[in-house]
Amino acid sequence: MQTAVDHKMLQLSMYINGAWQANNSVAKRQIINPANGTVIAEAAEGTELDAEQAIQAAKQAFEQGPWPRMSAEERAGYLLKIAERIEAHHEELTRLETMDNGKPLREAGYDVSDAAACFRYYAGLILAPHGETYPVPDQMQAMVVREPIGVCGLIVPWNYPLLMSVWKIAPALAAGNTIVYKPSELTPVTATKLFEFFDQIKLPKGAANMVLGAGETVGHAIAASDDVAMVSFTGGTATGRKIMQDASGNMKKISLELGGKSPNIIFADADFEAAVDYALFGIYAGAGQICSAGSRILVEESIKERFITRFVERANQIVVGAGDNPITEMGPLVSQQQMDKVLHYIALGQKEGAKLVCGGCRLTGGAYDNGFFVAPTAFAETTPEMRIVQEEIFGPVAVFQTFRDEAEAIQLANDTKYGLAGAVFTNNAAKAMRVIKKIRAGITWINTYHGTYNEAPWHGYKQSGIGSSLGTYGLDEFMEVKQINFNLDVAPIGWFANR
Repeated sequence: MQTAVDHKMLQLSMYINGAWQANNSVAKRQIINPANGTVIAEAAEGTELDAEQAIQAAKQAFEQGPWPRMSAEERAGYLLKIAERIEAHHEELTRLETMDNGKPLREAGYDVSDAAACFRYYAGLILAPHGETYPVPDQMQAMVVREPIGVCGLIVPWNYPLLMSVWKIAPALAAGNTIVYKPSELTPVTATKLFEFFDQIKLPKGAANMVLGAGETVGHAIAASDDVAMVSFTGGTATGRKIMQDASGNMKKISLELGGKSPNIIFADADFEAAVDYALFGIYAGAGQICSAGSRILVEESIKERFITRFVERANQIVVGAGDNPITEMGPLVSQQQMDKVLHYIALGQKEGAKLVCGGCRLTGGAYDNGFFVAPTAFAETTPEMRIVQEEIFGPVAVFQTFRDEAEAIQLANDTKYGLAGAVFTNNAAKAMRVIKKIRAGITWINTYHGTYNEAPWHGYKQSGIGSSLGTYGLDEFMEVKQINFNLDVAPIGWFANR
C-alpha cells in the first residue's frame, strides 16, 4: 500500500466540549483514498470513554449552556455563518470529499453546495411559526409548542460523508438540541473540516461534539446511553436493528434511514432515450453506493430487448476512474471490503443463473491497480427469488426484470422487504399516477430519478426505515411536542364535595 507524503498527511482529532482532543487510547485509524490506496489521513480511534465524555459535555450544554436557551433568531445566525463557511471553502471541501470517498468531483461539488443550502434552509425554517392553538369546549386555551429533545446522537454513513452529516446536524442544532456526532470511520475528513467551522464561529461549548471511531464501539455507546434522548442513524438495515436494540434501554426516540432495493419501472410508451439515461443515472451515480439507487430496472416486455441493448451500450461507455480526474463519470467503491462484497454478489448472480450482460469484474491495470474499481454491471434474465434481486448490493450492479402490464409491474416493484424509493417512466400521466400511488416507497419520481430537495421529506417504508429527514418533517424529528392547557375561568372545580 502506498502512503501519502508525510507533510500532506492529515491528522484528525475529536472535538469535545468546544476543544480538539486526542482519544483515550493510542490507537489510530488510517484513512484510505479508494482511488489509489494511499493513506491520506490518520484519525484518532475513539473509545467508549471518548463517547461518554462527549455525551456528558452535550448533556451539560443542554441543561446549563446557552444553546437551547437562545432565540430561534440567534441560532439561525449561527447556521447561516456555517453555510457561509461551507460556501467559502467549496473547492477545498469538494477536493477533500473526492479524496476521502472517491466520488467524482462533480458529484462532490453538488454535495457541498447542497450542504450549505441545507443549513440555510433550516436557518429560515426555525424562524417560521411552529405552534398551534385549538378551539375546545371549555373555558380553556389549548395550545401546542415544540421543544428540543435534548442530547441527540447522530451516526452517519460513508457514501455522503458531508451531506448526510448536514441532513442531521442542521435540523438537530436548529431545534435547540445538543449533539454527539459520529462520522463513518471510513470517511471522517470533511466532517472534521465542518467541525473546524463550528470552532471558528465559536459555537457554544458542548453544543456540537464529534467522536471518531468504529460503529460497534462509539456508535453502540451513543445509541445505548441513557443520557442520549434521541439517536438518528443512516446506514444498513442490519445495523439499524442493532441501533433499535441499543436504544431500547431508555426508550429513546429513534430515526433510521436504512437500505433499499428500489424499482425503476419503464413502460413502453416512455421517452426511450430519457428512460435509458435516467436508468443509468439511477444505478451508476455514486458507483451505485446510494441507498435509493434504482438497482431493479423493471422493463415492459415489448421493449425489453431494445432497452437492455441500449442500456448496455451506454453502460460500456461510462468513464470509470479516479474522482479527481475531470473526465471521470464513475469513481471507485469506498473500500476493499465494499468492493469484495460487490464482487461476491456478482459471482452469486452468475451462480444463481442470471445472465451477465455487462461488467461483472474488478477493473485492473494502470491507474486502476491500487484502487477499488468495479465495472458498471448489469444482469438480465433474473427471477424474483434471486438474492441479487432481493438484497441490497450497494454497488454498480443493476438487475433487469420484465413485466406485461401495470398490475405485474406494481407486484414486482413491491416484492422486497424494502420501501425507500421508486420511479415510473411513461408518457401517460394517468398511468404514472396510478402506478406511483401503489408503490410502497417514501421517495418516488415520475420521468426522473435521484432528485431530492431540502424542502421535501426523505422517508422510507417497510424495512427502509423509521422517521424522516429534510423538510419540516426533518425538523420535527428533533423536537418534542408539548400540549399546554390554560384555564381562562379560574374557580374551584367542585368535583368533590366541600364538607
